[in-house]
Amino acid sequence: MEIGSDLPDATVARIRDSFDRQGLMRLLGAELADVRAGLVTIRLPFKPDLTQQHGYFHAGGTASVADSAGGYAGFTLMPNDSSVLTVEFKLNLINPAQGEYLEATGRVVKPGRTLTICQLEVWGVTPGKRIHVATGLQTLICVQGRPA
Repeated sequence: MEIGSDLPDATVARIRDSFDRQGLMRLLGAELADVRAGLVTIRLPFKPDLTQQHGYFHAGGTASVADSAGGYAGFTLMPNDSSVLTVEFKLNLINPAQGEYLEATGRVVKPGRTLTICQLEVWGVTPGKRIHVATGLQTLICVQGRPA
């Protein structure tokens, strides 16, 4: 399956169902914005509760949506009877995270039967302006026989 191609409705529903069960994403107010094969985007609307002392999005929230975007990107390519866990990820914060919302995109770089590698990108978005705020790399593991 080509990265970025449309997925069967059942696969999209499986991803959305799993996302809806994530307590942290619900607590943060994150939204699943786009789901494609090996490519998922999550939006995090600005709220003062999500900021650090200077008024920027806190790195914890930024990292959380980046991790989930990558995890779900990998999960789109995994078997229906499996689940996904993050093994490790590294995120470089390259600009202050600010805007009306953050947009985190996970993109599969190398799918595998057991391990999958994803690229993570986070952008701060305001009308007419997108600022690249973080970039990273992630390793996921496919847990067979344990549906999410």
